[in-house]
Amino acid sequence: MEAREEKESQVAEWLKKIFGDHPIPQYEVNSRTTEILYHLAERNRDRDRDACLVIEDLKQKANEYESEAKHLQDLLVESVNFSPANLSSTGSMYLNALVDSAMALETKDTSLASFIPAVNDLTSDLFRTKSKSEELQLQLGKLEKNLTATLVLEKCLREDLKKAELHLSAEKAKVDSRLQNMDFLKAKAEEFRFGIRAAEEQLSARGMDASLSHQSLVALSEKLAELKQQTIPLKRKLESYLDLMPNPSLAQVKIEEAKRELDTIETELSKKVDMMEL
Repeated sequence: MEAREEKESQVAEWLKKIFGDHPIPQYEVNSRTTEILYHLAERNRDRDRDACLVIEDLKQKANEYESEAKHLQDLLVESVNFSPANLSSTGSMYLNALVDSAMALETKDTSLASFIPAVNDLTSDLFRTKSKSEELQLQLGKLEKNLTATLVLEKCLREDLKKAELHLSAEKAKVDSRLQNMDFLKAKAEEFRFGIRAAEEQLSARGMDASLSHQSLVALSEKLAELKQQTIPLKRKLESYLDLMPNPSLAQVKIEEAKRELDTIETELSKKVDMMEL
């Protein structure tokens, strides 16, 4: 409990330091928010401490550089009686350019021994950068080609998808129409079925022969077709008897038998046809 109160106190001090004269935003104070803000405060203090160390180091280095520059300036004045203040505007410009170059190349001094390796390193970096740039250009060209091919493929796929959607829509319309027709036909078939049943019941009530029903007529039609098929070989057999020349009396008997059989079949067939017409 004391540790939590200590953390809350440190968090409050840190927030007051961060916001200064501005009001601190309202927040829900609980163990979770306190723990999060405490870690943020710790990190902020560590970062501030590191920044202070870096600033102190830079100040120290700046003082050292200033002391070194003053020492070199005094040495230059004592040895050759030369002072930067005595330089002309052109000389000052050259001197500033030399200093700026040394700072840009990050050399320890402005001597030729320091400039040449720095320039060589810079040239190597330039060549490496150019090589990397050319490599990136090649990769970029390949990516552009791939992108173009991908865009063309995407366009084709979109067109195919659009055609497929249109075809699907047309097929769906056909299916819907067929379903509607099927429903209509089913309803009509059911209506006809009820009508036939009612008509059969009415005819049965009036004393109609059961042999004249729809099923009986269908059966008679099938029987008629079967009898017609049976007459075909008999007619052929009769024709073969007609072609016989020897023994006329026997042939005449066979012909008469065949005729009677044919007449019997035709009579039965006529009766069946008359019944179907009724």
